[in-house]
Amino acid sequence: MERINQTLKRLASNENFQKRYEKMRSDTLNHPDVKYFLMEHQDDITSEMIEKSIGKLFEYTNQSKECTLCPSLEGCINIMQGYHPRLVLNRNSIDVQYDRCPRKVMHDEKQKNQKLIKSIYVPREILTATFDSLKISEGKMDAVDKAASFVMNYKRGQKQKGLFLYGKFGVGKSYLLGAIANKLAEDQISSMIVYVPELLREMKSSIADSTLNEKIEKLKREPVLMLDDIGAEAMSSWTRDEVLGPILQFRMLEDLPTFFTSNFDFQGLEHHLTYSQRGEEEKMKAKRIMERIRYLTEPVQIDGPNLRN
Repeated sequence: MERINQTLKRLASNENFQKRYEKMRSDTLNHPDVKYFLMEHQDDITSEMIEKSIGKLFEYTNQSKECTLCPSLEGCINIMQGYHPRLVLNRNSIDVQYDRCPRKVMHDEKQKNQKLIKSIYVPREILTATFDSLKISEGKMDAVDKAASFVMNYKRGQKQKGLFLYGKFGVGKSYLLGAIANKLAEDQISSMIVYVPELLREMKSSIADSTLNEKIEKLKREPVLMLDDIGAEAMSSWTRDEVLGPILQFRMLEDLPTFFTSNFDFQGLEHHLTYSQRGEEEKMKAKRIMERIRYLTEPVQIDGPNLRN
């Protein structure tokens, strides 16, 4: 078997190989970024270092920088997907260092932000909502302004009311919650969006596996809690008084921001909470829940066309 040194000598003596090598070397050294780097470090770089590092310089020139040659993160053409090269001096040679590219940085930030947004039975579309993607109509402007004001002024530990967003089906109430959650996540603020009808069903089943108290505690203490579609559930006395009541009581005492969406206004929701599944009329218990909701939120109506149609 031919030794590697002999192979290199044989290649070096090959005229075609020498021509290709000289062209590669010339193209590499005339690359704008390489020329700038060599000029910037001319006092520290010798001809010997350049020759020894020609392979690294060539590696650098054949990759995308700042995502300019890549159609997407998944379509990254570089040796390490999501990382672009940077020339550095390493002792007596020139080396290539790989840093996260802009798309990789954005991807990682998005992943990190998504971990800050916890959810229970909430559609993916809601969890990806942003203020930029909101379809703002005249009937939604007040709600969007108040939501943006909350996000800009939020400070953990400081008393701040959430919003009670009410209106017809499909006007974008839940989508606005998602936009708020994502904007908070950009500032590293944790939140949770919960679809109330499914939550209450889950709470009932949690009695059997003894996880009920643990789940209630999480909802109580979440920095920003968003209860989506309250009033759409078949309310029982137990879910109203033993689940919803303690959560809202704790958040009221601790001044923890809480948001709601509903098809009902305050008066309609109170009527809904008054009657249990068995038809029992419990006005005082409903009023207690509404007193907490009124303390925690500012009611804002959202109007407009049904965006689901």
